[in-house]
Amino acid sequence: MDVVIMAAGKGTRMKSRLPKVLHPLAGRPLLRHVLDTASALQARKAVVITGHGAMEVEAACAGNTGAAAPLSLHFVRQEPQLGTGHAVQQAVPVLADDGVVVVLSGDVPLTRIDTLRALVQASGGDRLALLTIDFADPTGYGRIVREGGPQGAVRAIAEQKDATPEQRAIREVYSGIMAAPASLLKGWLARLDNRNAQGEYYLTDVVKLAVADGVPVVAHKIDDAVQVAGVNSPVQLAELERAYQRRVALQLMEQGVRLADPARLDVRGELQCAQDVAIDVNCVFEGRVTLGEGVQIGANCVIANAVIEAGAVIHPFTHIDGEKLGVTVGAGALIGPFARLRPGAQLGAEVHIGNFVEVKNSTLAKGAKANHLAYLGDATVGERVNYGAGSITANYDGANKHRTVIEADVHVGSNCVLVAPVTIGAGGTIGGGSTITKDTPAGALSVARGKQVSIANWARPQKAPKA
Repeated sequence: MDVVIMAAGKGTRMKSRLPKVLHPLAGRPLLRHVLDTASALQARKAVVITGHGAMEVEAACAGNTGAAAPLSLHFVRQEPQLGTGHAVQQAVPVLADDGVVVVLSGDVPLTRIDTLRALVQASGGDRLALLTIDFADPTGYGRIVREGGPQGAVRAIAEQKDATPEQRAIREVYSGIMAAPASLLKGWLARLDNRNAQGEYYLTDVVKLAVADGVPVVAHKIDDAVQVAGVNSPVQLAELERAYQRRVALQLMEQGVRLADPARLDVRGELQCAQDVAIDVNCVFEGRVTLGEGVQIGANCVIANAVIEAGAVIHPFTHIDGEKLGVTVGAGALIGPFARLRPGAQLGAEVHIGNFVEVKNSTLAKGAKANHLAYLGDATVGERVNYGAGSITANYDGANKHRTVIEADVHVGSNCVLVAPVTIGAGGTIGGGSTITKDTPAGALSVARGKQVSIANWARPQKAPKA
């Protein structure tokens, strides 16, 4: 099986410089969704037909090329663009004769794998199979013309501008997706002409050519419009976004996830949830996120590329982004509200990260706490450390990053600066307001601040009287 993906259109109604198939749906380009579908179908190869913004579109597919790619990917150009049939003609030189060709559109991202498998099965290697659907308002779509009524054999597809009044009354339409034996499809493509209202080479004309050759044409009809919905405008893109998110939300709830409101969830990557996970409203998940058993996610959180272990609570308005390094939140940890965990934050069990605390490239062992207004960057923090409000690790000297080590059971007072590289010995205490530039002994109280001076009867400066 080979997949041909039409991705040459300009998408004028998108009113954007970005090629239409690169507009994001659930955080990924529309075309990427279709390529993922081709991969899931276990296609031998995918042929992407590019045109408008061809270089940009092809560059965006770079992640699907190379030896490690899930399928062999080829690009062909359609220049100029003379219709859908002309587009698929460009793929002929790279299609072998021994398979079935599935034709997809780069702006139709939500077709289900089981639907396409059923379509391929309907083709059977010797028939032309069309994916069809009934629309109450079929305006703009090619109508499925059958012999002798709705249950008769498919004889042709009548495009909107070429259809007769009787044909325009037909509700069954062609979705733009078909499956056909490659050897037969190539022959039909070679015989296409542009004698029609638009002066274009219609891919849909292969139906009448198949009928003329005595090749059976079958329709696999579905009733889920989302699967065949394309994107031609920002409005349609937004509608498909919600349809996609609704689909994801239903899958999560069927697995036992408690969603406060399924309509206010955005998954822009891969979200895996164990039992008894609860997610409040307006949460966004990006990249790969794993939520352990009993995890609670508060409202308005953004979480990307993170593992959150069992029983952890992420309070509202927390931002977690692991990027390439990832973030781990240990079992039973409490995070937020208004906390920020950056790449490389590795938090042990029962760690507390409070409001307006930022952690970057740091490990915090079991029971460590930083509850207020603090920064921990490039730090190794031991068990049961209490890190005071307003304290920071000064990890950057203007050229290089340095590490701070805070050993177990240390208490860091409020408003302290730990200038890396520095080690705070186990069980030590750092007096509030201290700037620590040297290692401190275990168990010691370390204070580094100016001596307090009080001047009696101090008169504040006065403003000069106005002239």
